[in-house]
Amino acid sequence: MLKDLDKTLAELLKRELPSDLISSSNGQDEPPQVEISFATPDSQFVSNVKLPAIGLFLYDVRENLGLRNNEWSVEKQSNGTATKKRPSVRVDCSYLITAWPLNPSDIETEHLLLGEVMKVLLRYRKIPQAVLQGSLKNQELPLVAFTLRPSLLNSLGEFWQAIGGKPKATLNYTVTIAISVDESVESLPLVVNKAI
Repeated sequence: MLKDLDKTLAELLKRELPSDLISSSNGQDEPPQVEISFATPDSQFVSNVKLPAIGLFLYDVRENLGLRNNEWSVEKQSNGTATKKRPSVRVDCSYLITAWPLNPSDIETEHLLLGEVMKVLLRYRKIPQAVLQGSLKNQELPLVAFTLRPSLLNSLGEFWQAIGGKPKATLNYTVTIAISVDESVESLPLVVNKAI
């Protein structure tokens, strides 16, 4: 499920970022292709990822208690039975997004990349159906997205220190997905007569 979410976000950015940022370079004057990475933005990031890059680091996954639903769904079947299914669990997946230019001191390009990513993410409050990958294609509920919401990290400074990285400009991005917790559904007979 999380792997499919990563692929979905990569597909969204590949489709929506300006073509001059994502097209591969054919000559000296064209900018190089921007890699989309889900690696930890630590001190090893620049040696493990082809630059320039956009980093989407999944730093927090938690149930969205505000969207919790405890009501089972019941569907009548044509054979006189009904199926009973537990509701999906809504889960918030939070990403810390960073931009990594070829030259670490090129703040202008870093901010350009981050700004373009921000425009794409702000454009969609729900992830478009056309970019959904794998198991997310069958989601019964839309994937709701929150861009520029306050980070769930207590301190960005402590975060950067803990992973051994240097502080960078970041965007916080949260996507709410639905996870089906029932692998099977329960089949029940329908009550058709009432005895008094």
